[in-house]
Amino acid sequence: MPRALGLDFGTTNTVLATCADAAGPAHPLLFENGDATEDALRSALCFWKDHRTSPAPVMAEAGPWAIQHYIDDPQDCRFLQSLKTFAASPHFQSTYLFAKKYRFEDLLETFLARVRWHGGAALQNLPERIVVGRPVTFAGANPDPELAMGRYRAALKTFGFKDILFVYEPVAAAFAFARGLAGKATVLVADFGGGTTDFSIMRFMRQGASFQAEPLGHGGLGIAGDTFDFRIIDHVVLPLLGKGTSFRSMGKTLTLPQGPFASFGRWNLLSLLKSSEEFRDLKRTLRYCVEPEKIARFIELVEEDMGYPLYKAVSAAKSRLSVVEETPFIFEPLGADFSTTIKRADFEGWIAGDLQRVEAALDDTMANAGLANAAIDKVFLTGGTSFVPAVRGLFERRFGADKIESGDELLSIANGLALIGERDDAKAWVA
Repeated sequence: MPRALGLDFGTTNTVLATCADAAGPAHPLLFENGDATEDALRSALCFWKDHRTSPAPVMAEAGPWAIQHYIDDPQDCRFLQSLKTFAASPHFQSTYLFAKKYRFEDLLETFLARVRWHGGAALQNLPERIVVGRPVTFAGANPDPELAMGRYRAALKTFGFKDILFVYEPVAAAFAFARGLAGKATVLVADFGGGTTDFSIMRFMRQGASFQAEPLGHGGLGIAGDTFDFRIIDHVVLPLLGKGTSFRSMGKTLTLPQGPFASFGRWNLLSLLKSSEEFRDLKRTLRYCVEPEKIARFIELVEEDMGYPLYKAVSAAKSRLSVVEETPFIFEPLGADFSTTIKRADFEGWIAGDLQRVEAALDDTMANAGLANAAIDKVFLTGGTSFVPAVRGLFERRFGADKIESGDELLSIANGLALIGERDDAKAWVA
């Protein structure tokens, strides 16, 4: 039986992995989903009431099974995604779903319980140790990492884990990458997730079967894939839904509050927008709006829980822009005739400020490690957002294209966590 379970609970995807010993290799756990086999599960939850009994209990599903339930019955459920963004937020205390209160740790426990159920025999007998990835810098305003770790522990202890270790996600990715190194190397790992971008600089030394690793520096910030998604929504979708328009009040024409529109463009907040006071205020303002048809469309999309279809449309467009110079953007809920074109050049302009902040965080990481660019032997890019050409170009210009490597973008962190969990010095790598 493996000594540890590696858990990469990501903003976008979740992966679990194990390995026989510290020498590896590590393998992600596989989940059967109809005719498909999946190793990366969407970090999503769906809640609904089962009206076949009375009183109707609140039911829940996770991952692709949550998505399928939402697709089958979108009007009678609550769909949540990007849950991890709430982990370190002191402002998020709880939310009510069908009149039942859920804290973050309750949501995480529910998600993991359903994943375990779908894992079947592979997750029936759990090891005592679990190694969990954590970002260097959590997403959100004024994140509290200790709060996040406490919430994680509360959820994980319900499964009987006695040894809960937290390791920086880029450190785990570095461990997975370093298995392919023949000698010694100083490696920069850049992990681009959904909610955060994290850096880790490691020095690896291999002599035969002996493998040593030394951490040199870490850094990061709360900008990544979800932020890039927001830029697309902000420039392409929200202008059609009333952002920046006005309403009349007491003889004055005022700009509508931006809060509901900002929440609409954030995957974690969109799922909670429907029950918020700011959304109720917007509905009360509708009859005073200068362009009521746009606001009515906005209200309709929120009330019909169109968050996941919007996510799919935006994610698909962003992915296509990684390989083509322009792409059509179609989102049917905006109207049967709606279609526009997004150019890569425009998208790169929208995210230019975000990339400047990413590079500034990289500057800090390199400075804290006391290293110049030339001291880096290899750069390992991981995470879905690493496919964005402007992101890759940043590292190629700085370190040279010949030093850039990538692979297992969705699996490397979980595999690295499993490898660390099998080591005798696993606790030495705790963040």
